[in-house]
Amino acid sequence: MKQENPLLDISNLPLFSQIKPEHVTPALDVVLNDNRAGLVQTLAQTIGFTWNNLVVPLNEASNRLERMWSPVSHLNAVANSEELRKEYNANLSRLSDYHTEMGQNAQLFEAIQAIRENDTSLDAAQQKSLDDSLLGFKLSGVALPVEQKERYRAISQELSQLNSRFSDNVLDATNAWTKQILDVNELAGLPESALEMAAQTAKQRDLEGWVITLQFPSYFPVMTYADNRELRAEVYRAYTTRASDLGANPEWDNAQVMRDILRLRHEEATLLGYANYAELSLATKMAESPQQVLDFLEDLAHKAKPFAEAEFAEVQAFAREHLGLDEVQAWDVGYVSEKMKQARFDFTDEDLKPYFPADRVISGLFALVNKLYGVRIEQQTAHIDFWHPDVRFYLVYDRTDTVQACFYLDLYARQHKRGGAWMSDFCGRFRRADGLQIPVAFMTCNSSAPVGDKPALFTHDEVVTLFHEFGHGLHHMLTQVDYPDIAGINGVEWDAVELPSQFMENWCWERSVLDMIAAHWQTGETLPEALFQKMQAARHFQTAMGTVRQLEFSLFDMRLHLDPQAAEPGKLEAIRQEVLAQVAVIKPPAFNRMPNSFTHVFAGGYAAGYYSYKWAEVLSADAFARFEEEGLFDAGVGEAFLREVLQVGGSRKAMESFVAFRGRKPSADALLRHSGLTA
Repeated sequence: MKQENPLLDISNLPLFSQIKPEHVTPALDVVLNDNRAGLVQTLAQTIGFTWNNLVVPLNEASNRLERMWSPVSHLNAVANSEELRKEYNANLSRLSDYHTEMGQNAQLFEAIQAIRENDTSLDAAQQKSLDDSLLGFKLSGVALPVEQKERYRAISQELSQLNSRFSDNVLDATNAWTKQILDVNELAGLPESALEMAAQTAKQRDLEGWVITLQFPSYFPVMTYADNRELRAEVYRAYTTRASDLGANPEWDNAQVMRDILRLRHEEATLLGYANYAELSLATKMAESPQQVLDFLEDLAHKAKPFAEAEFAEVQAFAREHLGLDEVQAWDVGYVSEKMKQARFDFTDEDLKPYFPADRVISGLFALVNKLYGVRIEQQTAHIDFWHPDVRFYLVYDRTDTVQACFYLDLYARQHKRGGAWMSDFCGRFRRADGLQIPVAFMTCNSSAPVGDKPALFTHDEVVTLFHEFGHGLHHMLTQVDYPDIAGINGVEWDAVELPSQFMENWCWERSVLDMIAAHWQTGETLPEALFQKMQAARHFQTAMGTVRQLEFSLFDMRLHLDPQAAEPGKLEAIRQEVLAQVAVIKPPAFNRMPNSFTHVFAGGYAAGYYSYKWAEVLSADAFARFEEEGLFDAGVGEAFLREVLQVGGSRKAMESFVAFRGRKPSADALLRHSGLTA
């Protein structure tokens, strides 16, 4: 049996094309049984516990489980099928159970505590690893009485199921809605690239005409360019009511799922001795208290909202004077803003697309990373097994020409693939008895796919998203830490984890980098200076409106997890309305059900942590400011960022890493400047 199951062959890269849903449960059976038996044996040792005889075998067991499960989890996200989903969901509670059982094992906790207190030979990274583990035990309820331990276990199981159901409902609701259009005049205003994509989508579904979907590369052009106001309103409504009572299928309504998640999170927090889930969430983050986070967000809102109000007033005035719109609705904002941007700066995002063919962007990104950190990236096609023909695979070489890491890149939006963009991993860096295991990453985007015989052409936003995810990838892949639970992004406080990703976004605006990543797909011409200047002039266009929107999400998330009554009917919406009144300048219509598809918070690990994006943006803007001050390609600065931030992973506190790079604590000045929020 072991030989026939591709999920149990964990010595190499995953055999994606051979993995079937029926492999999942038997493979997990084998790994969990082996791991449990191994733990019993390890804890039965009569000699004193050490790093080598306890922590190393534990790391081996975790690594084996990760290498077996991560391909399943990944396929569930990028090649979702009913059969795979069923197997995946059926095994989530077993995994949750196993992790809880490990986290509540008092004998294991005491053994690790003894090593931490008595072993004087541990290096600083090993000490940090053990400190993280001990906190993990506390947060798993190791000290609770038996009955409460059982309750914690049940809560963890139920939450893992609910998070997955939330995500499934959003995916199903997104996939289910399409609109076929037979008269091209209904799509007036849409750029050629969007029309071609809509025609290709229709063809793929054996339909006539053009098809609009709720996948972002289809949704966004309609909201930005469609002259047909009714169409914009219809598509907006479909998008913002996904997985809600107003959506097509009542089974996919996430309202009760959200209430159940909030109720269980609050119960889990109180079981562990915290006043609310926000406090529990911050136990492993840089921010010291929910109040500190609220102060940070409200201070930023106070600074940004006047700018945002002025920006929205301009939108309303432009709509009245130039478009005959007396009242700007939510489905008009993107459209009016785009017309305004064209009038003010004389260019559109579409003007940039021909200069961002996928291959040029990717090779330019690799050239930048080589210049900054001395690593070389090369595609490999032989002997690699993929889940989709569009996926690519790359090797990362260090300065000595040794393979340091590798990654899969899955760029394009398609059916049965979750929306958004993310970096996840197959495995991390780990120095094992038989040699060094190198990190392997999955980098996933939902960018515009190639249409017809044209290459994929990206919007500048899609380029920024790719750079963002690649920043996460570099953090995972360039680590020099040999202990898996603090290597790469592991062990990094969640509100600092966005530092390397948001840092990478800054390069997408620099002329010298645009010359690397931008060249016209037909002529090879680099981005014309006039177009570059227009792009720079428009850089801060409506950044305040974008900022308050992020703050709206962050405050809503934090307030939701601070309120013990958040799970009561109507309370979630009441909190949302209070936050909207406090910070929003564009009031969404009553039918808008944004929370029902807020996967970051209800299914993606950002619960009481969505503020991390803004928190880490302060760090990333300030870090980039050092490059601006000392030279964008100053070898010493690039080397310092590599050494003090990317390579150290979670082996020390994030603030220590930041100070080691910047020479001081972070300042928000650079963020305000980069966002155009200074007078």
